[in-house]
Amino acid sequence: MDILEKLQILGAAAKYDVSCASSGSKRETNYGIGSTFTAGICHSWTDDGRCISLLKVLFTNECLFDCAYCINRKSNDIKRATFTPYEVAELTMNFYKRNYIEGLFLSSAIKNSPDWTMEMLYKTVYLLRYKYQFNGYIHVKAIPYASLDLIRRTGFLADRMSVNIELPSEKSLKLLCPNKTKESILKPMEFITKVGEEERNFVSAGQSTQMIIGATDDSDRKIITLSQHLYKKFKLKRVYYSAYTPVNDDPRILKVEKPPLLREHRLYQADWLIRVYNFTADELFEKDENLDLEVDPKVMWALRHLDKFPVEVNKASYEELIRVPGIGIKSARRIIKNRVFHSLDFDDLKKIGVVLKRAKYFITCNGKTYERHLIDTVPEKVKLQLIEKKAAEQKVKQLSFFDSEVFTSVITGEI
Repeated sequence: MDILEKLQILGAAAKYDVSCASSGSKRETNYGIGSTFTAGICHSWTDDGRCISLLKVLFTNECLFDCAYCINRKSNDIKRATFTPYEVAELTMNFYKRNYIEGLFLSSAIKNSPDWTMEMLYKTVYLLRYKYQFNGYIHVKAIPYASLDLIRRTGFLADRMSVNIELPSEKSLKLLCPNKTKESILKPMEFITKVGEEERNFVSAGQSTQMIIGATDDSDRKIITLSQHLYKKFKLKRVYYSAYTPVNDDPRILKVEKPPLLREHRLYQADWLIRVYNFTADELFEKDENLDLEVDPKVMWALRHLDKFPVEVNKASYEELIRVPGIGIKSARRIIKNRVFHSLDFDDLKKIGVVLKRAKYFITCNGKTYERHLIDTVPEKVKLQLIEKKAAEQKVKQLSFFDSEVFTSVITGEI
């Protein structure tokens, strides 16, 4: 099997890991500058918001395990391939020199043994760092059951490592991944955290993990509570959520349609509120088990606590402001900064970046409401107004990516 065929197989096999998103382009051309070469090229984002391209591949899709949800499980009759460390290193350098990519995302199924697989990943990264003098970004998976010494050696060469927790509960893990245990996942995660605290150059960009959503009946509360625990105990940089894609016909998997992407989006919003806005899982859910798909989690919380509103923007504390739907971290800081010089009105809030179509139901400026809008104290009525307004806007307005709720919340952080 030639290296291009391996790349097509192992690039496609890596697409189910959502630590970075696939570009999805299939355009072919034989002229001009640039390339949309599809096999293994994906997009990711840096801390400062830049979009970069990564070579995203599996080292091998041959696996000893038989996880119910995985396309690469040993019982599946699919085409198999395995790189050599030299091949991955050569691909990475050739793609980098042609400006196709700026880094490498390297994962793997488990072939032969966990230690053999982890050693191959280590040798690949070692070649890149020392033989090819590659100083670009490298993200490597830590293999469950692998030697901690191999993980340690790899961590000094990689920018980021991740151990996929896969499922939100031990019960689900036993059901769908009988070859994996809770300890086999948490032990390397804890080890990476410990060494990272002791050694400055170990996994300098931190570690992350991924959870599959919708393959089992685990609730949103359980998922977000687990994420909160992982952030606190293991100091993770990110938890990624992946709506389950049906790739196997397995009786162990929950017999439901593919989970709506909106549920995945709501989980990311709730995750953001925990990481950045100082919410807790208990606050977000209270008596509920799942997030409301009709409104975002901050609105969901605000509707339960209308007794805390309206908030007077010229007097409210920073902590009160960031809990108002439509006011994000940046907007709250700008409000605090600007109201020192003069009393703010609704025109000022627009310029600052407050999303008034949501915030107007929960704020006042100098004791006045937006456009003399009467603030309702009945949660159901406020929710109905928010939903009807959103539906009306979508009906009369041409859909634009740059006006979408998803784009706005990702780019500005104004949830």
